[in-house]
Amino acid sequence: MEGKQNLWTKDFIFISIINFFLMLVMYMLMVTMAPYAVDEYGASASMAGLVSGIFIIGTLLARLGTGRVIESVGSRKILLIGMMLSVIAVGLYFTATNLVLLMIIRFIHGMGLGIASTATGTMIAQIIPPMRRGEGIGYFSMSTVLATAIGPFFGIYLSQHVEFKWLFAFALGLGIIGLFMFFFVERRPEEEGHEVVEDENAPKGIANYIEKRAIPIGIITLLAGVGYSGVLSFLSFFAKEANLVNAASFFFLVYALAILVSRPFSGKLLDRKGGTFVVLPSLVLFAVGLFVLSGTTSGIVLLIAGAIIGLGFGNFQSCAQAIALIGVPIKRIGIATSTFYIFLDFGFGFGPYFLGGIATSYGYRDLYLVLAGLIVVALVLYLLIARKKRPALQPE
Repeated sequence: MEGKQNLWTKDFIFISIINFFLMLVMYMLMVTMAPYAVDEYGASASMAGLVSGIFIIGTLLARLGTGRVIESVGSRKILLIGMMLSVIAVGLYFTATNLVLLMIIRFIHGMGLGIASTATGTMIAQIIPPMRRGEGIGYFSMSTVLATAIGPFFGIYLSQHVEFKWLFAFALGLGIIGLFMFFFVERRPEEEGHEVVEDENAPKGIANYIEKRAIPIGIITLLAGVGYSGVLSFLSFFAKEANLVNAASFFFLVYALAILVSRPFSGKLLDRKGGTFVVLPSLVLFAVGLFVLSGTTSGIVLLIAGAIIGLGFGNFQSCAQAIALIGVPIKRIGIATSTFYIFLDFGFGFGPYFLGGIATSYGYRDLYLVLAGLIVVALVLYLLIARKKRPALQPE
């Protein structure tokens, strides 16, 4: 019985590291692609933004179909396809001779990441002992959390000190190492595809690609994703305006540290007490963190805001991913994982486009106040959904 409850298996560790490398490359290039497009190809600000953002479009499109394909083909095979596509795309960055070709490569890279990361999330959900799912997904999501902190730091540092070709070489090296590690992940029966049998009661149409059980928490995740996208996209501008650039360089490291300290407790609380026991305080802390950020006038307060936001959004994200899988049959875990990431990506990818207008018209302080209000709306919406659709948001 004890063996069945073991969480830290070789496969769990290897898949988490593979996911970390995938996400590290994503965030390294996400923060450097716009400046690269301007410096290398003379792109306008809008075109540079498109070069950076088209990656998310590729990711979204890939996620939409990947969950369904995993159901019939198997998560391990899909992970290999996604990783190979990602490595090939990173290698193609060296060959980009114009802006159009660069955007095509970015789109392909986004598709590779969307396929691979959906597969890693599915495989982790399949190998974690059911009674430790919240804890396990919490630890697994640390691979993404660390990448969001380390990736931008590496990307900006390397772009300032070496030529972009060395940044691409570093990204390619990470991809190859991850691909090498893949072949040490064991093939498991639950990771293989299931024979698709025609059934008149089987889901039809959009249900083939979206798991309805994951939609309620997905809506909350989208709103939270928009809130955090405002931090990712505009913190550097806000810090420059407030003359807090030095402190801002440590913001995401403090954010990650806060999650590292709290994650061992939040995952166990989810498994033992239920989703609401973690989601409510997480959203409250997220809103408080944004409120503190809006009034920041010193470096220490900025870092305190980073820690509070880490405790809030960082723990909400992993908890929400675990909730999205509650009550989902094993054969539809891939679709449920894909559904969760689609909502999260929509928030991350399209949030900055809507928030940019607010920042331009009213300033960054008011923007973060608005986002704090948005998280309060998400909190109220969660309470309403939890009351009506408790099985979709609470552990069994």
